[in-house]
Amino acid sequence: MAVDLAGIDLPALPGVYLFKTSNGRVLYVGKATRLSDRIRSYFASTPDRAMIPELVARADDVECIVTPSPSEALVLERQLIREHKPRFNSLLKDDKSFPYLVLTGEALPRIMYTRHPPKGSSKWGPFPNAGAAKQVMQLLRRHLGLRDCKELLPQGCLAMHIGLCAGPCIDAEGYAERVEAARRILNGDASDLLEELSAQMDEASTAMAFEQAALVRDRIRAVREVISQHVVSSRMYRDCDAIGVAVQGDLAAVVVLHADEGVVQGQEVWPMVHH
Repeated sequence: MAVDLAGIDLPALPGVYLFKTSNGRVLYVGKATRLSDRIRSYFASTPDRAMIPELVARADDVECIVTPSPSEALVLERQLIREHKPRFNSLLKDDKSFPYLVLTGEALPRIMYTRHPPKGSSKWGPFPNAGAAKQVMQLLRRHLGLRDCKELLPQGCLAMHIGLCAGPCIDAEGYAERVEAARRILNGDASDLLEELSAQMDEASTAMAFEQAALVRDRIRAVREVISQHVVSSRMYRDCDAIGVAVQGDLAAVVVLHADEGVVQGQEVWPMVHH
């Protein structure tokens, strides 16, 4: 039976929507800054894409997952398309993804910016703003001296000689503490780094070096953006499902959000009636 728009509660919030059949098959995944407006557009008398009438006719339900911001909706949309491979999504069915920041599982971990984290590594992301993620990786290298080379060289490397790496290949003392500091920053505890960057920005402004001040300001913004991403991809709750319950009068609903390695994979909804 074709989906009935009148029977769907459409939130006026950012998020992801899924057109589904009665047996749970996902036909299409999309994102929206305002879910209510975007979903209603599919039922307009003059749809903007040729595939929309067929999609609406085949779907039995539209499911919404609200996110804190449009950027997180973008991350979740890509993740759900990769998970379900809906037939009506012409893009993102391949393995392309947003980048992660990674600390490898080696004895002397290296920091990486990659779309394909190696096995055994600790990862943060995925990040829709690739530029911000790159800036944070460069800051962590400059601030903490983390290595990014693929192999340890007994004579050191260029990054060590120009001050971008602490040189654990020559002397590993204190390197574990540097890695742990990076881990804390990526987990959201970046107050010390942000204070140091703010001091640098103030110093540059006082010296009327406004271009340098603007550069540091952008670094601060990048750090805040990267460490603020906790909901779509949680670094704390790796394989936990979140359960929500809502009650209004004699009606209720139970919603379960499923996560795999901290990334939301989908949700299940059970409506209920009190007697």
